[in-house]
Amino acid sequence: MTKAFLIEFADYNSWANGIVCDWLHQISDQQWEHEVVSSFSSIQTTVLHIISAEYIWLQRMNMVENTEWLADTYKGTRAQLIVMWIQASEKLKKFALDFNENNLPVKFNFRLRNKELETLPFYQVFAHVFNHSTYHRGQLIMMLRQVGFTQVRSTDMLEFFRNLK
Repeated sequence: MTKAFLIEFADYNSWANGIVCDWLHQISDQQWEHEVVSSFSSIQTTVLHIISAEYIWLQRMNMVENTEWLADTYKGTRAQLIVMWIQASEKLKKFALDFNENNLPVKFNFRLRNKELETLPFYQVFAHVFNHSTYHRGQLIMMLRQVGFTQVRSTDMLEFFRNLK
């Protein structure tokens, strides 16, 4: 992985999250909370999971000692959560922009939520963070369709690259 690709991946993540967040503003509270069959029980819990992951990785990479899993403490509104998601995506993008390319293969030590110590090179951490969000955005598209929201469009990386032309 190069820094240029890292930045493109971060740009893609922000772009795709922005599209999904636009959809989330359009659904009803009932659709937001409706129970669905997926990894998480609703659109709301899936969004909270994605944001929690993006935030905890930002904390880890910024060497925050006692990280917070947002899903354990969040009490705000849907609108506030969507704003937080956009902010997390932009913070990840800024982190990528500021990241020293020479550190991509450097081993990074971090603690999982269960406090277990793990070590991965930074490039693998970045790949995981952005891929994790992509995976769950795909689930959100399926969930949105399940609750009757059909105005979805592709958030594939190919679409992002095609839009760069």
